[in-house]
Amino acid sequence: MGPIHWLIIHLKLRIWNRNFAKMTHLHAGLSPETIEKARLELNENPDVLHQDIQQVRDMIITRPDIGFLRTDDAFILRFLRARKFHQTDAFRLLAQYFQYRQLNLDMFKNFKADDPGIKRALIDGFPGVLENRDHYGRKILLLFAANWDQSRNSFIDILRAILLSLEVLIEDQELQINGFILIIDWSNFSFKQASKLTPSILKLAIEGLQDSFPARFGGVHFVNQPWYIHALYTLIKPFLKDKTRKRIFLHGNNLNSLHQLIHPDCLPSEFGGTLPPYDMGTWARTLLGPDYSDENEYTHTSYNAMHVKHASSNLERECSPKLMKRSQSVVEPGMLKHEDQNENENTQPLLALD
Repeated sequence: MGPIHWLIIHLKLRIWNRNFAKMTHLHAGLSPETIEKARLELNENPDVLHQDIQQVRDMIITRPDIGFLRTDDAFILRFLRARKFHQTDAFRLLAQYFQYRQLNLDMFKNFKADDPGIKRALIDGFPGVLENRDHYGRKILLLFAANWDQSRNSFIDILRAILLSLEVLIEDQELQINGFILIIDWSNFSFKQASKLTPSILKLAIEGLQDSFPARFGGVHFVNQPWYIHALYTLIKPFLKDKTRKRIFLHGNNLNSLHQLIHPDCLPSEFGGTLPPYDMGTWARTLLGPDYSDENEYTHTSYNAMHVKHASSNLERECSPKLMKRSQSVVEPGMLKHEDQNENENTQPLLALD
């Protein structure tokens, strides 16, 4: 074998080693089990990961009208994972991500946790984020809808706080692969509050979450929803894709059906779980750090609900943030019911954010 052949082999090895180093960096911190899950569920192949990313990057030049402010490997990878490594779909999501921000510039001005509007929403628990994940490694987000004080927080600021929280969380590669669960408790959510959920702002939220964000939503669960929340479906249906109608579940006030999908030991007591009541300041303190202060009307105690394991129900009530409106759900004793889908319309999937 002549020197030219050895030079070619040497160059190929250098390119291979460089690409392998990049891919190793992209998988840094992932367990072998998670890497295998990404392969099985998302079609992620470490051997061609660099080529997949480059194919998406090459598509960017086809849309000079969109300002792609970030195109590094790690950033593009989250869009590939969100679309199961279909390069065209991943690029479309990436383009919609930046286009959504260009079309809604006011929403993304001062898009930081210390922005006054975002900060108020975070302090009021929009969203709540559980410290522990579910049995599938998914992060659980909570929304207590009745705590929306419309004189204090606009819907836009709540949406901004949710999007910012997802931006922070999606940096975690495990969550890019495992995804998220959202639970919305509609207890005490009034018709007057619901009347503020206009088609235009619901459309804005759906575009931001369903069409423009690189996250896998494994389920959206409604608890204690009144009849007029069902009616909201007629407002949002025109904005939904055909494939996004499977993962919102309506559980009513009986949580057995919720527990069939999310184990009680992953949930706080408001949802019939074994964890202590959720402390509304948990996620706000994480994002705001030293800037966190209980400036809202609710009285948070120093009790850290995420780390106390064996509180009685009376103690839980005393330690919960006072005046916060909590779930009115009940869990029937005994074994969880596996009801026939035709018999329980309440738990049928209504829509999905995929």
